[in-house]
Amino acid sequence: MYLPLLWKVALSALLVSAKAPTRTVSKRQDSNLPQFVTTQNGNFMFKGKKLDFVGTNAYWLAALNSDDDIDFTLGNMSAAGVKIVRTWAFNDVDTIPVNGTWFQLIANGTTTINNGTNGLQKLDTVVRLAEKHGLFLHLSLTNNWNPRPLLDNPNGISISARDVTNGTNNTLPRNTLSNDYGGMDAYVREFGNATNHDEFYLNPQIVAQFKNYTTQIVSRYVNSPAIFGWEIANDARCNSSLPATNICNTNTITRFHSDIAQHISTVDPNHLVASGNQGFFCADCVKLFPRIVATPPPPQISSAPNNRRRSVPKPLTRQKIIQDRKAAFKKTRKLALQKRSGSEAGSIRIRGRWVSTETRRQSTDDQGVGSAFDGSQGVDSEDILNIPQISYSTFQLFPDQNSYGLDDPNLPEFNNTVNQGLAWIRAHADIGRLFNKPVVLNGFGLVTQANAPFFVPFNVTQAPFGSDSDSNQTQAPFGVTDQQRDDAYTQWLQAGLDAGLQGMLQYQWSQGNLTTAVGTAISPTVSGTSVSSDVTGTGVSPDDGYAIQGQGFDQAVGTIQQAAQQFGADDS
Repeated sequence: MYLPLLWKVALSALLVSAKAPTRTVSKRQDSNLPQFVTTQNGNFMFKGKKLDFVGTNAYWLAALNSDDDIDFTLGNMSAAGVKIVRTWAFNDVDTIPVNGTWFQLIANGTTTINNGTNGLQKLDTVVRLAEKHGLFLHLSLTNNWNPRPLLDNPNGISISARDVTNGTNNTLPRNTLSNDYGGMDAYVREFGNATNHDEFYLNPQIVAQFKNYTTQIVSRYVNSPAIFGWEIANDARCNSSLPATNICNTNTITRFHSDIAQHISTVDPNHLVASGNQGFFCADCVKLFPRIVATPPPPQISSAPNNRRRSVPKPLTRQKIIQDRKAAFKKTRKLALQKRSGSEAGSIRIRGRWVSTETRRQSTDDQGVGSAFDGSQGVDSEDILNIPQISYSTFQLFPDQNSYGLDDPNLPEFNNTVNQGLAWIRAHADIGRLFNKPVVLNGFGLVTQANAPFFVPFNVTQAPFGSDSDSNQTQAPFGVTDQQRDDAYTQWLQAGLDAGLQGMLQYQWSQGNLTTAVGTAISPTVSGTSVSSDVTGTGVSPDDGYAIQGQGFDQAVGTIQQAAQQFGADDS
């Protein structure tokens, strides 16, 4: 089983929430005007109805080789019950490529927009066909990650193949990886010192160039009902594969978000604006947009099946983080001690499937709150969320690449991964209620052992566990089993629904039977990429280690479709 249970749980729970009464929103009466998603009382609203959703990610949509492929992919997403698709609205290059799509040339001290058929007309097609299939698009305007190790390393050696991005140190066609569409560091290399990532936030020339691109994209779709909202940047933080200066802190990135959010809202007053950050906290950081304590709103009715009433949560503090962690560790230790007598000597059986060795008591006081809560990444998601022009909160969950808490010594690795994800989801649901804004988990994923050879972390360009890697072949396999992934996804989605998240986007969608073209992200034969063995003469969408392909995906889509039909019937 791959993901059927995941989608069944998510969509069936949303089915229940669709039956709950919602307040009617006053809308413009002119039916000829397009209507857009809005927010009210911590919820998304569309045409007077509350909008909760399960969605997916497909950063590569505009890089597909034909309009028919885009239509085919979006149609399959819609048929599977997907409502929101998150994708890249940027594709920066420093030389014009021979093949494939590109949106903006950043070179020779200037920028040039590509309005041709292999440029923004491809994004136009994505927007047009999303509207055709009744889908909303969550469009990201740039990316924190754009590693170019051969260029960023002064001792690196440049390569010349124009269908392979210069300086990436791999043989993958351009646009195969999510970090190969340009992004912040493309601006830093051209207009800055090319050595410090945070110049993107601090250099006035770079900010002006990014605002210019933002204006080009946002104004292009200002009247499109297919746009759900604008995401300022994917996973913005002080550093990337380039280091940060010692002056970058949470205020640096919050101030940048405020500036860009105001700019977007001025250009496009119709659509929502979000950050797109990872969701890191900083309880002790000085806030640029401190929370003003007002008369608390009445308790909200949960969108979860049991419709529990919710009180406003307490603000996040260092003391609260440590106390909550102590309580959780104490609970698991007590459970471990109780079960020890019934398990094999020296081991603890957790949830009947995974076994940990005996552990000793450790103090959480001396370990601090962890990198996800101390502001060390330069991100304070609470302060960003309280920017007036930020419409809703976004966060991500990628345990293979980030730490979201301290490991409980009483639990095995996988259980720690699941539990930290659960706590992360609940923490973000809490700040949504605290600031009375909707919250979206805009990307979550686990790498499986089967997908490990194709896994390329966001800050590098090569697969560390690929067949040609130098990793120790005798070590334990990297990644979780399919069963563990399904279990984790099901628990995380259920937690999101119970906690009152308004949206959850799986990372990432996989699509087969696509048109291939030499030198593009969907190439006929490319070493190091995943191409389905049961498809002849066609290719599959790019896979950076999180895509689900083959028979398991077909099974998941069938389950999604069945659940979506029931959900759609009750939501009409």
